[in-house]
Amino acid sequence: MANPRIPYRFSNDGPTLKPHAKGAIMVHLVVNVEHWEFDAPMPRTIITPPHGKETVPDVPNFSWVDYGMRCGLPRIIEAITERGLTASTSFNAGVIQAYPQAAQAMKDAQWEFIGHGVHQKSLNHAGAEGEVVHTALDMIEAFTGVRPKGWLGPGLRESHTTPETLKAAGIEYVFDWVVDDVPNWMTTQEGPLLSLPYNLEINDSIIYAVEKHASNEMYDRLSSTLALFKREAQKRPRVLAIGLHPHLIGVPHRFGSFERMLDLLMATPQVCFLQGHDIADWFTAQVPSV
Repeated sequence: MANPRIPYRFSNDGPTLKPHAKGAIMVHLVVNVEHWEFDAPMPRTIITPPHGKETVPDVPNFSWVDYGMRCGLPRIIEAITERGLTASTSFNAGVIQAYPQAAQAMKDAQWEFIGHGVHQKSLNHAGAEGEVVHTALDMIEAFTGVRPKGWLGPGLRESHTTPETLKAAGIEYVFDWVVDDVPNWMTTQEGPLLSLPYNLEINDSIIYAVEKHASNEMYDRLSSTLALFKREAQKRPRVLAIGLHPHLIGVPHRFGSFERMLDLLMATPQVCFLQGHDIADWFTAQVPSV
């Protein structure tokens, strides 16, 4: 089997799914809120160091993401809240201490907190995997009063046994396996684990940090995706997850495009805005785990 966790099939050949009561196109806004440690190499860079030699501290690249936490995130929260919409945060637990105002603002906005490690390091490089997962979940639960049900790995990276680690830790759904426009059940040695759709194509990290497109590229991709999903959703529901980062979509020259994205989605009759647990509940009510 090509995929060791999710059996291969055409997406339209899966179980028959009734649309969500609120809409057949389920939009999930996922705001990735991260703690980049000042005294460590940066997870990603916007400016390369002189002579190509990495330095610590890396002031310009740290400042890049720190700007997002100071300026970009409040813009994003305000734009979503003022429109009466909901979102989730893929959340490094280290943000609780490093950026307490940010953590509190998202809690006050009643966003869903999705586990995303402690700091912005892939599980392959962050230390003992089980310890990192449990520490992240414990910290979020202590802060919000709710233990996360979902997990999105930093960089979407996993080891061969990460699904087992997550399932054993009580995680019910994961966003790392970007293989479909609807959820799928994954097999693990600890029991079934739900894979919820995420997105690498309508994701500001890919579009702006990796591919380095112009400011309106994300809006254009969303518009084209919506045009197709509106047609497909007449026969089969679709999940449209949108990956966002405060230091990327939250900068002034891109933020107008983000607001246009929200307004376009709101003007589309088939669209509803949900959090991860809403999508998981909708799917498992129709397709229980075996």
